[in-house]
Amino acid sequence: MWIKFAMIATTICMALPGGVISSEPTKPAALKANDSVQELKTKDGVEFGIWGRVESKRQPTLIVLASTVEETLSDAYFRQCGNQLADKAGWLCVSIDLPCHGTRQRKGEPNGLTGWRSRVDKGEDFVKPFNQRLSSVLDHLIENGYSDAKRIAACGTSRGGFLAVHFAAADTRVACVAAFAPVTKLAKLREFKGAENNALTKQLSLINYAGKLAKRSVWIVIGDQDQRVSTDSAIALARRLTTSKCAVELHVMPEPRGHTTPKGAAGMAARWIMAVFRNGG
Repeated sequence: MWIKFAMIATTICMALPGGVISSEPTKPAALKANDSVQELKTKDGVEFGIWGRVESKRQPTLIVLASTVEETLSDAYFRQCGNQLADKAGWLCVSIDLPCHGTRQRKGEPNGLTGWRSRVDKGEDFVKPFNQRLSSVLDHLIENGYSDAKRIAACGTSRGGFLAVHFAAADTRVACVAAFAPVTKLAKLREFKGAENNALTKQLSLINYAGKLAKRSVWIVIGDQDQRVSTDSAIALARRLTTSKCAVELHVMPEPRGHTTPKGAAGMAARWIMAVFRNGG
């Protein structure tokens, strides 16, 4: 079997009691910011950031995606499993600005997911150029001795999880990817209401890229009441991935807060990533 369903919540309930669904995942107040982010640039001008202890030898590298470089790498919540990997195993965390975020927001363009909708309405695939930028960063890190090409992983939160899986599908150097409460289907987002039948909205659904992840490893965690990105859509993606001979571990966990990373998930993902590389990828 290529799939392990860790269905911790025995019942998947789609009702969110008394809650307002926010644009971003709920962040625990106990997690503090960290300002040790180094900003760098590739030879072809792609800006990126790194977080963690830079060593003289090539390091295992985790691509972390959530928002802008600063918001992602300066926040323990969005670094997710990168915190444990950097602290205990010397991993380097790397990020770039997502489309329509920070330096990648065009003049007059809406920010964030609304910006994604704007581009899709214009027939613009915002994922492909993002993947190209991130591949350029990975090229730079490997060519300049930062990263070990045989130990590359990716992770992302919500919209970052969506792009992390897309990038893993596009760049085979990514051995495994962990997605925290990920967007899996743009049509499930309120920003895409009315564009559900748009050809690009449908095309960019992660389920269409499952075949490109064959023989690699994917880890997904989702709360049992996540109406923001759809718990059911995450489960459907995991099922499709297993038919594509992808090693999948899915955790559906009790989470009454709705759209957030369930407690303990970051540590689980860190242990899983370490196990993937211990077992030869």
